[in-house]
Amino acid sequence: MIRIFAACLALILLALPAAAFDTKAKAAYVFDQTTGTVLLTKNADTPLPPASMSKLMTLYMAFEAIERGKQNGGLDLVEKLPVSSHAMAYGGSTMFLDTTDRVKVEDLLRGIIVLSGNDACAVIAEALSPDGTEYGFARMMTQRAQQLGMTNSTFANSNGWPQAGHLMSVRDLGLLATRIIADFPQYYPLFSERKFAFDGRAPKNTTNRNPLLGLGIGADGLKTGHTNEAGYGLVGSAKQGDRRVIFVLSGLGSSAERAQEAEAIVNWAFRQFSQKSLGAAGKRLADAPVAMGVSDSVGLELQDGLSVLVPVSGGADVKGEVIYTGPIHAPIAKGDVLGELRVERGDLPEVRVPLVASDAVEPGGFMVKVTAAARHLLARLNAGPQDAS
Repeated sequence: MIRIFAACLALILLALPAAAFDTKAKAAYVFDQTTGTVLLTKNADTPLPPASMSKLMTLYMAFEAIERGKQNGGLDLVEKLPVSSHAMAYGGSTMFLDTTDRVKVEDLLRGIIVLSGNDACAVIAEALSPDGTEYGFARMMTQRAQQLGMTNSTFANSNGWPQAGHLMSVRDLGLLATRIIADFPQYYPLFSERKFAFDGRAPKNTTNRNPLLGLGIGADGLKTGHTNEAGYGLVGSAKQGDRRVIFVLSGLGSSAERAQEAEAIVNWAFRQFSQKSLGAAGKRLADAPVAMGVSDSVGLELQDGLSVLVPVSGGADVKGEVIYTGPIHAPIAKGDVLGELRVERGDLPEVRVPLVASDAVEPGGFMVKVTAAARHLLARLNAGPQDAS
């Protein structure tokens, strides 16, 4: 194993670990989506009651159903769905639906996102459930969550109403938020809507509960939650410039504490860390020796452009290291993965990305092989007799 330190990277990036954020939340997860960097975890993998934040799973599956289309067992935005007595019976945050209503899917989506409608979730759930029941849809939610990598999530209903076995981790909620933003950008603007007055029937429930919307800090989603058991929580996202940060807070003591903590998290994530480019795709970082080739070396370059997140305060080096096993035997094709770049950033997770061959190297002819064999023999002779003990 040959290890080469890329000193040029260490000279470019100078930083100290950013001051840790001491959150009041019982569980927290902060993720820089742009660079794929986890900035903060606290009880991130503990399954907890998610309250209305679990409505994001119902929304994700509704978005999938809309994309499938009604002809493929999905939904249409202008389709009108009936309201069952079960959906109507929900208390808490609702759209005040009753069994005489038939409601457009688009209105139900806004009712879930802006008004946190428990009844709206149940209407969507019953429409998509294999057996027409909300519990049948909850089983589908659990299965789909597992497929998405949300291994600490189980669902007993569609809306987060307190019920045994209805649990999610804050990391799973962060993953779900990431998937919603990435998979359904056409629907994501709904999460920044601040008011929705459905049919004029709920004048006291028309305003989005997300406390960060309208503060001018780039916040544009996603979902609050509150029950006595879960406390106050928020799945949030904010974009400033080219960076997007996703965060989840759970178990706070009041809506005011949730608002203060969420704003502080956003400010910390953007002010204490900055995005730095280490090079565009094709940037050559090192040369590796080649054996039995027409050339005696090959360049190692970035396969893709690389940007990393680093703390903004000056101090200790952020170190880059190129690692490969050499010499590398020809033939080598341009683009072959030959090694990796590792970047250490203090307390932040290590970054590893592949390095590829900058050029093709064909195998050498007869004289190259003879010369290589002679060099090998000479090296053995110079090493002297081997110790047989």
